[in-house]
Amino acid sequence: MNIDIVPVTAFEQNCTVLWCEVTRRAAVVDPGGDLPRITARLEARGLTLEKILVTHAHLDHASAVAELAERHGVPIEGPHEEDLFWIERLPAQAAAYGFPPARTFVPTRWLHDGDRVTVGAGELDVVHCPGHTPGHVVFVSRAERFAIVGDVLFAGSIGRTDFPRGNHAQLIDSIRGKLFPLGDDITFVPGHGPTSTFGAERRSNPFVGDQIG
Repeated sequence: MNIDIVPVTAFEQNCTVLWCEVTRRAAVVDPGGDLPRITARLEARGLTLEKILVTHAHLDHASAVAELAERHGVPIEGPHEEDLFWIERLPAQAAAYGFPPARTFVPTRWLHDGDRVTVGAGELDVVHCPGHTPGHVVFVSRAERFAIVGDVLFAGSIGRTDFPRGNHAQLIDSIRGKLFPLGDDITFVPGHGPTSTFGAERRSNPFVGDQIG
């Protein structure tokens, strides 16, 4: 599979276009806004959108999910149903942060730990990683050694847990207990900022690295 990162919204959120080279079928992960930018990238690559994947339902990751799904007639997969609370708050979030109006949505498929999702002929494992939000999920390609982690983990940092229903202890457990064991060599795309590897973060991240015990 191939990855194209498309920064969107004033928060510079890393929306990801993920596609299968064989079928040219694609998923858009976390369309938080700026749909013309996202659709232009799909068209430039000659891709057919087949679904939307959502890591979690914060505004900058999910405010354009409903509109994109409606425009293309595609299903929505994710997040975990514990994020229904945040989906229902999307219109209020948009108003509070000065975003364009955002609509709620009902995922075609809620995702759970151990599920799998397909993109063309490719396949991704689903890892439920609560902490930043209760229903946050991560998408992992074990075969191609990459992950799309949303706001769980960043290069040199971790996701915030001071929002409603955030949980710092859960977030640390998600990273150290679920993500790091997948392998040091896995490259991850975070929700903001540059890519990194689980190994680099395990060695040096001041919040979850090995040095903190």
